[in-house]
Order: sequence, then structure tokens, then C-alpha cells
Amino acid sequence: MTRTLRSAIALAGAAALSLGVMATSATALGAGSQKQDIRIGLLLPESKTTRYETFDRPYIEQKIKELAPDAQIDYYNAAESATTQQQQVNTALAKGDKVLILDAVDAKSIQSSVQKAHDAGVKVVAYDRLAQGPVDAYVSYDNHKVGELQGKALLAALGDKAKSGEIVMHNGSPTDPNAAEFKAGAHSVLDGKVKIGKEYDTPNWDPNNANQQMSGAISSLGRDKIVGVYSANDGLAAGISTALKAAGMNVPLTGQDAQLDAIQRILLGTQTITIEKPYKPEADIAATMAVNLAEGKKLPSDLVPTTVTNGSDHKVAAQLLDPVVVNKDNIKDTVVKDGLYTVQQICTPTYAAACKDAGLT
Repeated sequence: MTRTLRSAIALAGAAALSLGVMATSATALGAGSQKQDIRIGLLLPESKTTRYETFDRPYIEQKIKELAPDAQIDYYNAAESATTQQQQVNTALAKGDKVLILDAVDAKSIQSSVQKAHDAGVKVVAYDRLAQGPVDAYVSYDNHKVGELQGKALLAALGDKAKSGEIVMHNGSPTDPNAAEFKAGAHSVLDGKVKIGKEYDTPNWDPNNANQQMSGAISSLGRDKIVGVYSANDGLAAGISTALKAAGMNVPLTGQDAQLDAIQRILLGTQTITIEKPYKPEADIAATMAVNLAEGKKLPSDLVPTTVTNGSDHKVAAQLLDPVVVNKDNIKDTVVKDGLYTVQQICTPTYAAACKDAGLT
């Protein structure tokens, strides 16, 4: 073999090797670009309830980035408008989002948007509230149990006064399916054990509406007749407590969501309990569901250990978490231990004495 021929063979081999490396690199880049194509829309319902902007959004975004660092996250807040949220779904689909994490303003009216996403091959993870339509996965807390725990806590606080007067019930928004479950859970405990003098559904979970409802109940029933108040969440409880204070009243009052102002009212004795639904576990599960679906994976059974049926009769793979009652005696072992708030955040000068009495120093 001549030197020229040997050189030509060597060059050909080197070229082939180079092409192989380039092909391998191109394949690797292709795989990377697929990861960069993960695009998730996060649609939250409102910002009046402090949890959404303070906890849910950052926790979900953090977990998505942890699992898929190159993922694109498109964020939307509907500001309590079902119409706005429907438009936001359209925007998310137009942008090319492949998975939607959806906390519905109105579980029923959003059904057409969920169907539109489904028809476009886009997966929908219902977050905290179970939307209607062909939802692919759902994560929330056991909402019926939330109502049961609230009802039991109210009865315990009333003690032998349970039959001596009337209670007022402030349920949540009629467009929120969770509100119906809280209400049913509370009634399953309270019915037959207390007299319900007034009961309200509160549109948009609006604290101002709750304040007006409570003021009206006090005028109608009389301040001496009301022995306790069921409030479905802490936002409503804020409006209710203002009305109670204006009437010179302090009676057992429930809540939910473990808002900072609610924890401080519990310390002062103007709210009896709240329900903690730790946000991070719920947010982490939603993000994990979304990334799995965006990658085309089947959700593992430990991520969706149960099935629920939504209002449109679609069966949805789900995970339901357990809520926790927070009272004056266990603040340190619940919201502080869970990292929701520090003692310093809770125990500002206004609440220093109450914090000392509760052992939060």
C-alpha cells in the first residue's frame, strides 16, 4: 500500500469519526432542546387570599425548575374573574404551553377551556380546586375533612353553650367546589347539635361581603343570641372579626388557610382555630405531576394513589392530603415547625404579650 493511499484511508477514518462525534453531539443537543421545550402554564384564581402569591406560586415555580431547569413557566392570575381565566387559558394554549396547572375561579364555567386544552393535546392538572372537564390529574386536601375539623373545633369551643343560642355560618364562594365540600363537612358535624340562625354563601370569598353578612346577622338575630361563628376561611374570618369587634362581641370563630393575620387573631383570642393545609407539599406534587406529563410520562401510582369524580362526571387521578387544626396551643408545632412563618414574623410588638403567654418566645 502506498503512503498516499494510507494517508487517504487515515483521513477518511478521521472524517468518519468526526461525523460520528458530531452526530452524537447533535443527538445530545436534540435531547436538551426537548427539555427546553417543556412549557407549563400556571393559572391561579386570585390574590386577595394571601397564600397564592406568597406561597403557592413560588413553591410551584421552584419545584418545576428543580425538576426541569430549562422549563418555561407562564404565569397568570385571574383576579377572581372566571372570564379572565378563560381568556388566560386561550393565551396559554396560543403560547404553546403543554401542561396547565389550573386553580379554577369557577370550576363549572372553566369546563369548556379544559375541553379545549384536552382537544389540543394539552394536559391539565387541577390544583387545589377540582375543575370540571377532562382533567388529567388533581391534587388538593381532603376538603370534606376540613369542614369536619372546623365543625368539631367550633363545637369544642362552644362547650355547654352549644344549645344556648345560635351560630352564624359563612361558607365560601358558590362557584368554588371546595366551598361546597367544606360546607358539607361542617354540616355533617354541626347539624342537630347547634341552631343555625343565619347561613350565607360568600361570593368570591370576599372579606367585605363577610363583614356585611355578619353585621346583618347581628342586627337580625341580636348580639346576645349569637354564641359562635363558622367561617370557611381566614379571609372571611378577617371581615367577620371586624364586625364582631364593632358590636362588642367575642365568640368562637373558625377559619382556614393559616394566614398570618389569623394566627395573630388566634393569639389574641379573637379567632379560635384555623386549618393549616401546608402549601409546599401540595405545590410540589402539582409541579411533579406537571413535569411528568410534560415529559410524556405516565403518572406513578404513588403520585396519584386515588381517583375522584369531578362535577362533569370525569374520573380524575388524584392525591388528597390531610389538613391540620391550628390553635393557640400548637402554633409552634404547626405553622412555625412547617416553616410557614417564623416566630419573629408572628410576634410583632402588638402580639408580644400574647406570644409570651403562648410560649412563642
